[in-house]
Amino acid sequence: MAGIGDTLLATPLIHELRANFPDATIDALVMWAGAKDLLENNPHLNRVHHKNLIKSGKVESFEFLWSLRRNHYDISINTHPQSRMHYRIAARIVGAPVRISHEYECFNWLDRKLVTKTLPQDYTRHTVENNFDILPLIGGKVTLPKHETEIFLTKYEEEFAREFFEKHQLNGKKILGMHVGSGGTKNLPLKRWPLKNYAGLVRKLNKERPDIHVLLFGGPEEAKDHQVVLAQSDRDLTMEVKTQNLRQTAVLIKHCSAFLSVDTALMHIAAAVKVRNQVDIEAPTLNPTNVPYGNPYVLVKNPVVNGRGLDFYRYDGGDIKGTREELIACMASVKIETVFETVTGLL
Repeated sequence: MAGIGDTLLATPLIHELRANFPDATIDALVMWAGAKDLLENNPHLNRVHHKNLIKSGKVESFEFLWSLRRNHYDISINTHPQSRMHYRIAARIVGAPVRISHEYECFNWLDRKLVTKTLPQDYTRHTVENNFDILPLIGGKVTLPKHETEIFLTKYEEEFAREFFEKHQLNGKKILGMHVGSGGTKNLPLKRWPLKNYAGLVRKLNKERPDIHVLLFGGPEEAKDHQVVLAQSDRDLTMEVKTQNLRQTAVLIKHCSAFLSVDTALMHIAAAVKVRNQVDIEAPTLNPTNVPYGNPYVLVKNPVVNGRGLDFYRYDGGDIKGTREELIACMASVKIETVFETVTGLL
């Protein structure tokens, strides 16, 4: 129920649950519509329940969660990293007798009352690996020889991509996908690379590497930012991508020549679809638990962060540490020229 990217990072555990318990009913409960998009057609799930508990309000949210009790779940799992107590309250209302969560720095006596089994998180290991630690608590084990984050795209998404690239005459061309946004909760927008830097990078690419076409990915919340970039770009080489859902976004990213972002949901989507030449700008929220999983990537190092992401951000329910001015300066320390050289070196 946390971020959309965290939903993708739970898919290897979902696959392992199905492998361990082939006859079980396995349902997912998600907060965001994008998370539901990514779990559609997942053959290891029976159902996906979706409810935005933030927008719905307390009464409606309680009634929805209470209605799930009729399913008589035996076990509920708050997958890593869901540090906020609200997720454990939701699990308690749904009412499975066994309720599992990792322990976080913000845990208190009430958190422990809301769940029946806990396990430590390990910041040196990926979230996917932290989730596998849940299996022994319910009589399971890691059984699959290989693990990937999984999006099950259909022929309809592939046809959408084919028509998109044909319509815009992009077949056979070098395409850089780019996500200028990030999560919008807490102060997470401050982990974004400055918009003026993205605009400067696109201008430089348009001028010096006109063989590279730039596609701007994101949702409605990035529309204004895209217009800022487009206003300074060559419209023949740069365009905003508009899709109906994250599945269509995923299939277009899959066919890009390279993809650039900080650690966002789209970064995890890019890894899941095995995009070639994945490039990630180091933000203060990046740490070993949330790097792209199962896909090679190039990290553009941030001289301020310098591998010390845990000094800035942990799963304690709080904001990124630092003032607004300090975090903006942190991300501005990654220079346009450095990102340009990284991307063009790959393409």
